[in-house]
Amino acid sequence: MKSIFEYRDYHLYLQEYYDERKRLGSFSWREFCRNAGFSSPNFLKLVCMGQSKLSKIKACQVAKSMGLVDYEEQYFYQLVAYGNAENNESQRAALLEMQRIALEHEVRVVDKEAFQYYESWKYPVIRELAPLMPGASPRDIAEECKEYVSAEEVRDVLSFLVKAGFLKKEDEKVYSQTAQTVIGSKEALPIAIRAMHKEMAIMAARAVDRYSVSERFFNGITLGVNQDAYKRIVEEIKACCKKVVAIANDCGNFDQVCRINFQFFPVTNKIVGKKHA
Repeated sequence: MKSIFEYRDYHLYLQEYYDERKRLGSFSWREFCRNAGFSSPNFLKLVCMGQSKLSKIKACQVAKSMGLVDYEEQYFYQLVAYGNAENNESQRAALLEMQRIALEHEVRVVDKEAFQYYESWKYPVIRELAPLMPGASPRDIAEECKEYVSAEEVRDVLSFLVKAGFLKKEDEKVYSQTAQTVIGSKEALPIAIRAMHKEMAIMAARAVDRYSVSERFFNGITLGVNQDAYKRIVEEIKACCKKVVAIANDCGNFDQVCRINFQFFPVTNKIVGKKHA
């Protein structure tokens, strides 16, 4: 069975633990539940199927029945907290704690680079800007950013980008982009990206008054849709994003870093089957 540190879903971890025990000998859900102190013989099977959840107390019982101790036990508790989280902040807190526990024991897990890359606008912007400025000092790079960033912050960002493989240091103060794209697990990346979306939206709001119409382009429409139309529009936006990236990649001598935000979101509740006198 894989190390617990390779799991992001406690339901899957429990299921694969059960499957492994059953493969090695006689084992049943009834026995699993009895070992964990549960009266219901099918409780843990229902948990694995997503039809029930583990509370903190029950998670403790299950961990002990599985023989988890020390940092593996603590990781399991965070795995359960992540799976049961009801909001983004709780999910993020659990995921970061999983990362901390794993890294303390030299185990790579849960997309640390993705979290840090999306912590601030500074990472993607400097990743694009640094290759444009061979020989530039961190202060030079900082002065070319529209938003404030210190030379020390630029130095730290460059160090991270090189260490994480997002930039390659060709020579002293000379950087090139690697082919590596920013990726993460399907669980971690959406949580990390939410923070970036919020920050970029604030920057876009400032840009309305900060730049002349010749320096920025803003457009928007308000329209009524149903679920089918919503999905089709999302696909069109995705296709447009791909075309925009292709155009940028075809530009061999770019001289500026820009940001595009596509924002498509509801401004009313769904009016379905509601009668109004």
